[in-house]
Amino acid sequence: MSVGLNLAQTQAVHHISGPSLVLAGAGSGKTRVITQKIAHLIEKGLQPGRIAAITFTNKAAAEMRERAKSLIGGKAVKEVIICTFHSLGVRMVREDGQVLGLKEKFSILDSDDVLSIIKECGGTTDSALARQWQWTISRWKNEGLSADDALKVAQGDVEKVAALVMARYEERLTAYQSVDFDDLVGLPLQLLRHHDEVREKWQTRLGHVLVDEYQDTNATQYELLKLLVGERGHFTAVGDDDQSIYGWRGATLDNLKKLPVDFPQLRIIKLEQNYRSTSAILRAANNVIGPNPKLFPKTLYSELGEGEPVRILDCDSEDHEAERVVARLMSLRAGNPMPEWRDFAILYRANHQAKPLEKALRKAQIPYKVSGGTSFFDRSEIKDLCAWFRLWSNEDDDPAFLRAVAAPRRGIGHQTLAQLGDFSGQMKTSLFAALFSPMLPTRLNARALGGLNEFGRLLNDLQYRASHAIGREAARQFLTDWLEEINFENYLLDNSDSPTIASSRWGNVLEFCDWMAQRAGGDVDPSEGAGGIATEAKSLLEVAQTIALLSTLTEREKDQNVVTLSTLHASKGLEWPHVVLAGVNEGILPFQQGEETPVDSSRVEEERRLMYVGITRAQRTLAVSWARRRKKGRDWVAGKPSRFIGEMNLAAETAREDPRAKLRALREEFAKKAAQSEQQNVP
Repeated sequence: MSVGLNLAQTQAVHHISGPSLVLAGAGSGKTRVITQKIAHLIEKGLQPGRIAAITFTNKAAAEMRERAKSLIGGKAVKEVIICTFHSLGVRMVREDGQVLGLKEKFSILDSDDVLSIIKECGGTTDSALARQWQWTISRWKNEGLSADDALKVAQGDVEKVAALVMARYEERLTAYQSVDFDDLVGLPLQLLRHHDEVREKWQTRLGHVLVDEYQDTNATQYELLKLLVGERGHFTAVGDDDQSIYGWRGATLDNLKKLPVDFPQLRIIKLEQNYRSTSAILRAANNVIGPNPKLFPKTLYSELGEGEPVRILDCDSEDHEAERVVARLMSLRAGNPMPEWRDFAILYRANHQAKPLEKALRKAQIPYKVSGGTSFFDRSEIKDLCAWFRLWSNEDDDPAFLRAVAAPRRGIGHQTLAQLGDFSGQMKTSLFAALFSPMLPTRLNARALGGLNEFGRLLNDLQYRASHAIGREAARQFLTDWLEEINFENYLLDNSDSPTIASSRWGNVLEFCDWMAQRAGGDVDPSEGAGGIATEAKSLLEVAQTIALLSTLTEREKDQNVVTLSTLHASKGLEWPHVVLAGVNEGILPFQQGEETPVDSSRVEEERRLMYVGITRAQRTLAVSWARRRKKGRDWVAGKPSRFIGEMNLAAETAREDPRAKLRALREEFAKKAAQSEQQNVP
């Protein structure tokens, strides 16, 4: 099975008798190691259903599943658990959450739902304050703290208030039979930590656990992993301490430090051969990361040749920088063979840096996309539909009820909803259950009561039909009928600024419904071709129960022939033949909060890792640009190159690119194309 692996990769794949840590440098083939190890475990007799491969994104899980399918076949790959931490958490809580008092059909709240509930719990309309509470509560949850624990460790009045809000928030989640994303790791941890029979069940079920991007795990995820694998420690952690860039959201390198302590028999294997980048690019990457303290020292090397020197673009201003970046792209396009636009990426530290780059690309008529923009599932029309799905899955989900009843609004006003809310609070029941209380007619007039009862009957009818819409075609038919019944297209027209916007939003709805129908499965996906594997048929209701976990539609971006603009954080895990790191100025990378606030050493180390990630996205060419002055409000401020540019230790004679040479190359290319055009027009 282990075909085409180097020695270190082979060792990582074949070590299955105990715990292993695979230190996978950038571009060293970690996904190949994980998928080959899945195949090797099956070859050695482990049932596919007893293997779990945990990733951090749905996209990474989909890629891993596709790669594994080519090795072990479609039938076996459907049995292997390849999913994110959160998806695994849903599976565990659906099966065993009743011991924690959760019904099987609980709801998963998204960030906006959580913010609304926290505002309500804190008695505020200040979104910034509520968002701060939300982040603090999330941090505490990721550290494994309850509301009582949080109150004990809270520092200062602001955190003490946040802990009190957290206690009320937890009460609301219980009442709504709902969980947030942090709970999808925290609750499984509670299950394994406090319920012996559940822990034994999952430790018996999982014969080997593989964790991708291990350096990105937080404290709760590490504790969950430890309890899943037990004392046998049959697991493979794959990660790279040099690519740990998510400290701000709870990821901790302590998890790498703990592994050899908690598992003394741990086997450490380093993957240092890079299959992505040229030696010139890797040398710059190794030089940049060099000053950081090392947990497990390693040096990347490549056998792809020296390649083009890494270039530095010194620019006068942000606009000049954008022009030079565009000129570089166009000059590289003048090469032979000519690269596609999809071969280029422009990476930067913060979203606001994209604006001048976009303007310059538009001026040059170069197609581009901004990666990591608004998620499809963050669009209001999609959230409206998801509220209905959530309510069918869990009738006690009050936030979903309030959104669904207004999308489209069915003659049920705010006053009626307020009275219903007061009544459900007194009766200690959900808004949906309150609709059918024999006491409700004593609180509402006949017109308001009639509207609510009609909405309740519609929900019950739709829920029943969704549970019987099994398979792709049945799901598609149900969704078509449902949108027509609730007159959703007209609702969008009435609530959009123009018919064009309404049409675009309706297109999003149709794409979403088509995607939902595909998830219901049951027959061969046409995109798979003749060799496609039939997916297991599910009811639309079953699909709806996992809707909050899904962050993107099936990726179609890879088919677009456009330049990618992306933040450095969003670029992790990706690669392009030609990369430009833009805006690499001191104060931006490393990021500095204010001119008077020094950047502490641990922060500089993480920012240095971010620069390392950016450099190692490049396969063939890399340029790094900075500007001598930048706009700050209406004023100009002096800029200087990031310290990381100096740390790259580039040869002075090759690093600076001559813009005049680039301009000459461009003129020659334009002249060549003009001559070819004239020849074609000669009769």
